[in-house]
Amino acid sequence: MSDHDESNAYSNCKSDVSVCARARARLPAIAEALIDHCRTGECFTHVDDEPLPAESRVIDLIEKFREVLFPGYFTREKIDPVNFQYYMGQTVSLLYDRLAELVTHNIRHDCLRYDLACSDCEKRGREIALIMLEAVPELRGLLAGDVRAAFEGDPAATCHDEIIFSYPGIYAMSVYRVAHKLYDLQVPLLPRIMTEHAHSVTGIDIHPGAVIGERFVIDHGTGVVIGETARIGRNVRVYQGVTLGALSLPKDAGDRLRGKKRHPAIEDDVIIYSGATILGGDTVIGARSVIGGNVWITESVPPDTTVLMEPPRLIYK
Repeated sequence: MSDHDESNAYSNCKSDVSVCARARARLPAIAEALIDHCRTGECFTHVDDEPLPAESRVIDLIEKFREVLFPGYFTREKIDPVNFQYYMGQTVSLLYDRLAELVTHNIRHDCLRYDLACSDCEKRGREIALIMLEAVPELRGLLAGDVRAAFEGDPAATCHDEIIFSYPGIYAMSVYRVAHKLYDLQVPLLPRIMTEHAHSVTGIDIHPGAVIGERFVIDHGTGVVIGETARIGRNVRVYQGVTLGALSLPKDAGDRLRGKKRHPAIEDDVIIYSGATILGGDTVIGARSVIGGNVWITESVPPDTTVLMEPPRLIYK
């Protein structure tokens, strides 16, 4: 390279550095403008002494729960009869600490953000964490029923292990069963974050407030929606694309209908095939009924009823 070329390269480098410096010099003013905009109320912010739960922490909590709900299935380490007691003690201890901390943060978040009366956040967080761990046998029993029902109704399943490892419906129900218990214990925010994570992973959207009985099966699962006030009995099976939702809501629905029954009730032993939409808080699907694919229901169905669409007329050209 000639002296002239070296001189040009040096000049270009200096010019690039100067351009970068001028651009970065504008950043403080941009940051100040963004801060000022936050004060206008035109955007949602959460700049507070009590942090919101990080998504990664919630995902970690879900995975720890799955380890104790299905021991030996979702651990990186080998679990055998020799180390099982040590493993369970260590896992329960870690889960307790993480759960107590997250629950405490969520309770304190609401307390500070909404100026609520003090509810002894730390004590409540630890008590709720203990209640949740003591409920693990109950949750295991419910999930075992879900797994067995899935196996009994699916000839494509070769074993229970396949269902536990790979069926999205079981993942969604595992998260839901834990989140629903937290919801019943009036833990704010955390249950919804948990079920929305399961929604993002599986495509199955179950509100933690829904009440779902034993031996519930979601076959395939993608696109299933189960609303907050839905009530589902025992031995119910739903297929992909099923919606248990609310009727069209007015503009002020958030304030007027919050906490009221808006979603249907499904009684025992009902089967709902893919694409069915069942809407309304007064709608009841009677026991042992079969709801065919792609139907739209906004009124109650008596027990032992089959509801089907008329076969469409196919056109071949």
